[in-house]
Amino acid sequence: MLRVGLTGNIGSGKSVVSRIFSTLGIPVYHADEESKKFLGRPDVIREVAALFGPAILTESGAVKRKALASVVFGDPVALSRLNSILHPLVKDGAREWAALYAERPYVIHEAAIIFESGFRQEYDRIIYITCPKETAIARVMERDGVKREDVLGRLRFQWEDEVKMKESDFVIVNDGVAPLLPQVLEIHDILIRNSLSPKQ
Repeated sequence: MLRVGLTGNIGSGKSVVSRIFSTLGIPVYHADEESKKFLGRPDVIREVAALFGPAILTESGAVKRKALASVVFGDPVALSRLNSILHPLVKDGAREWAALYAERPYVIHEAAIIFESGFRQEYDRIIYITCPKETAIARVMERDGVKREDVLGRLRFQWEDEVKMKESDFVIVNDGVAPLLPQVLEIHDILIRNSLSPKQ
């Protein structure tokens, strides 16, 4: 079984591409969604509150994700501290999840910051989704109801397209012009053929 990382900068269309792989019967692990679940664990809540203070908690003791995001996306040190809590949990969770599908030819692990977080070595192949920067910004502004400056702030913590494309095994262009399905099907066929001989 191949473990395949699927990544792309914010607004690139990771969710759309993930859904296509899912319709092909490929299991998909969504790292961002799993991170949100971990933020609901009592031990994680205690660690996060100890780092960022009680202001990021609701009256009932849950993490206010928007308040937390407003802190970490404006402070690289704060973001690094939060990631030091969540990333090991996500990594272990992804390994345990992948083991459930050992008989499949490959599985997909969808995450925004595979390269930035040092997860590259976890995967046999990497698929990178690219799209024009302005297209991505417009998508996120519409999707999240945020300002352009907010999107640019998040992009500051992500590597440039050109760097990630060179480090990836496959590149999907999601510019709103090139059809996605043929690109995904081509990669799917290659991964099926390669599943008997994963990279070491």
